[in-house]
Amino acid sequence: MFATAAFLTMAAQQQFRPPAIPLVTHDPYFSIWSFGDKLTDDWTKHWTGKNHAMVGMIRVDGKCYRWMSRGLEDVPAAEQVSLKVLPRRSAVTFTAGGVEFTVSFICRQDIRDENMLSRSDTYVSMSYLSADSRDHDVQFYLDCSSELVVNDSSQEVEWSRLNTSGEDGTILAMWHSGGRPLNRVGDDHRIDWGKLYMIPGRGRTSFGSSQEVRQMFVENGNLPPDDTRMPRPVQDDWPVAAWRSEKLKATSKVDGVGCILAYDDDTPIEYFRRPLRPVWRTESGSWTEDWQTANKAMKGTDDRFLLTDDNEWPMPQWRKLGSDYATLATLAYRQCLAGHKIVRDIDGTLLMFGKENFSNGCIGTVDVMYPACPIFLAYNPALLKANMEPIMQYASMPRWKWKFAPHDLGTYPKANGQVYGGGEKTEENQMPVEESGNMLIMAAAYLEKSGDKAWIEKYWSKFTEWAEYLKQYGVDPGNQLCTDDFAGHLAHNANLSIKAIVAMACYGKMCGALGHEKDKTYWTDMSHKFARDWMKMAGDGDHYRLAFDKPGTWSQKYNLVWDKVLKLGLFPQEVYDKEVAYYLKKMNKYGLPLDNRADYTKLDWTVWTACLASKKEDFEKIMAPVYKWMNETPDRVPLSDWYDTKTARCVGFRARTVVGGVFMPLLSGFTSPVQGAGG
Repeated sequence: MFATAAFLTMAAQQQFRPPAIPLVTHDPYFSIWSFGDKLTDDWTKHWTGKNHAMVGMIRVDGKCYRWMSRGLEDVPAAEQVSLKVLPRRSAVTFTAGGVEFTVSFICRQDIRDENMLSRSDTYVSMSYLSADSRDHDVQFYLDCSSELVVNDSSQEVEWSRLNTSGEDGTILAMWHSGGRPLNRVGDDHRIDWGKLYMIPGRGRTSFGSSQEVRQMFVENGNLPPDDTRMPRPVQDDWPVAAWRSEKLKATSKVDGVGCILAYDDDTPIEYFRRPLRPVWRTESGSWTEDWQTANKAMKGTDDRFLLTDDNEWPMPQWRKLGSDYATLATLAYRQCLAGHKIVRDIDGTLLMFGKENFSNGCIGTVDVMYPACPIFLAYNPALLKANMEPIMQYASMPRWKWKFAPHDLGTYPKANGQVYGGGEKTEENQMPVEESGNMLIMAAAYLEKSGDKAWIEKYWSKFTEWAEYLKQYGVDPGNQLCTDDFAGHLAHNANLSIKAIVAMACYGKMCGALGHEKDKTYWTDMSHKFARDWMKMAGDGDHYRLAFDKPGTWSQKYNLVWDKVLKLGLFPQEVYDKEVAYYLKKMNKYGLPLDNRADYTKLDWTVWTACLASKKEDFEKIMAPVYKWMNETPDRVPLSDWYDTKTARCVGFRARTVVGGVFMPLLSGFTSPVQGAGG
C-alpha cells in the first residue's frame, strides 16, 4: 500500500467531515460540489443544489466500481478510505478489488496571480497502485453530464470535437444550442452560454446517452461511437461527454492518469452595457493556448499546478493558528474565490466582481465585499482594489445622486447599476451608513497594504463626501438597515455606530498619508471624541448594548476589529476586554449568537469578534464551537455564513464570498495585546 504517499490524507483531516466537498470551484457558474459524506452518496451538484452530475468509475480485473456519483445503481461503490481538502486540491482515496487509488480535483486558484486565478481548468488526476502485492488490470472512467451547460434540463445541447496536434487526441466540447452570452440574471441560475471542454488523457472519448455510455464501460471497458442526435434537450437520455483511460497495470509502484475539465464563458460579465472578458482571455486570447498550458501542467512539467504536498502554500501559515483553523481556512479560501469573476475593462483595468450567492444574486455588493476583504488584504491587495474600482466609478457617475456609497452594481452577471432598496431612485431601504463606512475602511486598509496613494487621490472627493455624511448621520444612526439586514431595521445601532466612528478615523488616517495634516488632526480628534461618547451611550454595566436606547441588550461588536488592525487607537483596552468577557458568557454549543434577539450567528462576524481577544485562549474559546459546527451541521451545503448556534442548522445563505472574512486573524495579531488601544 502507499499509505505514506504525499497525496494521502493527514490523520487530522481523516476525521473531518466538510459540509460539502469542493470539486470544481472556479466562479459562480463553474462550481461543482459533493454534498455527502462520500463521493458515491449522491449526484454531484452545483452550489445551488441543482444536479451537475459527473460520474466516475474504475474497472479492476474486469469488475466495475463507482467512485463518484450514483450512475448505475447496480455498480457497487468503491470504499472511500479518506478525504483531504487543501486550498487548491480535494483528494479522495478509495480501495476496490485490491487496488488503492486517489482521485484529486486540482484547480489553479492562486490568489497571488490574477491570470491564473481567472482560468477555469480543473485537473482530475487519478493515482493508483496495488494494495495486495498483486498486479491488477485497471481502467478509469469519467463523464460530465450536459447539465453543466444549461440552466435547466429542458434546454437543448450540442457537442463536437476539436482537433489538436497533441498526442492525447481530440478535445470534447459541449454547449447549449443557441446560447447567448449574458442572457439572464439572477441568483438560482446556472450558465447556459460558453462551452464545457474535456481534455482527455490517454484513452478514448465518446458523446452519448448516459445510460448507454456508462453501461458499455461497465460491461467491457469500451465506449460507444458518438451519438449524432443533436441538438436535443438534456432530459432526452441525458447526454454526457465521457472519457475512459487505456488499460493500465496497477503494481506496487504508484502511477497515474487523468484529464482536464474547463469552461470557456467568453464574456462572463457585463459592466455598464459593455461585455468584458476574463483576464486570461485578454492576455493569451486563445483557448488552445490555455489548453497547452493546462496540458503541460497535467503531465507534471509545471509543478506550480500539480500540488502533492500537504505543506503547499499557504497551509503552513494557517496551521500556526491551529489545525482546526487551517481546515476552516481551506474551505473558505476555495469558496470565497469561486464566488468571484475577474476580468479586464476595455482599457485594461483589472476588475473583480463578486456574486451575492443564495441571497439576492446581486453583483458587487459592498457589504459582501467588506466581510470578504481580509483574504485580499492578506494575499493580494490589488484584488481588493479590483473589487472597489467598479463601485468607485459608479459612485462618481452623475446618475448616482446620493451623498452616501452605493450598495451594489446590479444582479449577477450584469453590473449596470444598483437594484437593492429601490436602486438609484430612493433612499428608502438602503444602507447609507453601512456602505459609506465599509468603503472608507476598505480604502484605508488598501492604502496601508499597498501604498497606492494615486488611487486614493483619484477618488478623494468621494471619500470626503462619505466621511462628511458619516459625521452628520453615523454616530447615532437613524432607523436603517445594516449589513445584517435579515434582522430588520434598527435605530441607534451601537455596532453600526462603531463602523462610522472607525471609518471617520480611517479617513483621517488617509488624510495624513496624503499630506493633509490639518484635516488629519481634525478627523482624528473628532473620531476619538465620538469614541468616548460611544462608550457612554452604549455602556450597560459589564458590556455594551445592541442599541443605545435598549438597556439589557447586547451584540457582537465585530466592526471594532478595524481599530485594532489599523492601529487607530480609538477605544481603550477595557472595551475589548469587557466585550470579550461578556461574549464568553453567551456562548452556545455551536457558537456565539449575533446578538440577544436570536440564536443565529454569522460565521464571518464571529471570526472577527474572536479577533478582539487579547489572549489566544479567549480567541480559541470563541472559535472552537465554530469548528464543531462546521464538522457537525446536518445541512450538507457549501459553507453557510448564517446558522443556528444551538442546532447547527443553516438558517440561510451558502457558498457566499463573505467567508473571506475567515482570514481576519492574519491581519489582527490577536495573540498580542491590542495594539493602538487608546482613549
